[in-house]
Amino acid sequence: MKFTARAIAAALMLSACASTSEPVSQAEGQWISLFNGRDLSGWTPKFAHHPLGENINNTFRVENGVLVVSYDGYTELGDQFGHLFYQTPYSHYRIRLEYRFVGEQIAGGPPWGLRNNGIMVHAQPPETMGFDQFFPDSVEVQLLGADGLNPRTTANLCTPGLSVLLNGERSEEHCFNSNVQGPAPGEWASIEVEVRGNQVIRHIVNGQVVMEYFEPLLDEQKPWSPTRALASGYIALQAESHGTEIRNVQLMVIEE
Repeated sequence: MKFTARAIAAALMLSACASTSEPVSQAEGQWISLFNGRDLSGWTPKFAHHPLGENINNTFRVENGVLVVSYDGYTELGDQFGHLFYQTPYSHYRIRLEYRFVGEQIAGGPPWGLRNNGIMVHAQPPETMGFDQFFPDSVEVQLLGADGLNPRTTANLCTPGLSVLLNGERSEEHCFNSNVQGPAPGEWASIEVEVRGNQVIRHIVNGQVVMEYFEPLLDEQKPWSPTRALASGYIALQAESHGTEIRNVQLMVIEE
């Protein structure tokens, strides 16, 4: 696979701050916007089967001030799962955003990918992902929408490449459901996530904690991480086969 100059530049830029995954200092207690509403400045895509920095088929884009995940340039998915990484790693923070699902799922998308997106926190540095790797090692805060047939919850938890303590035990299960119903197609929904290093992570909907778990731990020692205990990492937004619109992406650094 030939790397473009743009992809190489993006990788070098990220490598400078990502190699150690050290969180960047920022004033506490103030909400800042991670997305400027004009372009993808500060964000870098990584798709399975493609090099870092290649935004295949213009999947991630900005339209009318909204961050869009679009599949209008595809004929089928082809397992090209994507993630859009923010440039800065964080440890103790809150992140909040609004999302909605639009259009139909792309052909070839998995059944679970219907109206499915996510916020990845404590994610591995994007340049450490394998070329064909589907998902980064991370904590996934699931963003789901109703399927039109059955009740379907959102603000769920999935754990690609790691485990957490939930309800007092460390389970081998991959995903855990909240009790909050997902939005109808085209309906905006909001979510907030509180991340406190390796201590606790909380999913918050309408001011209520709907999921709380502790001590994210990598499944095994990974070459990219000096320790299995994850106390900081990157934030990423997903492209999992269904068109999504995302707005008001904001972050607040909080006390350790």
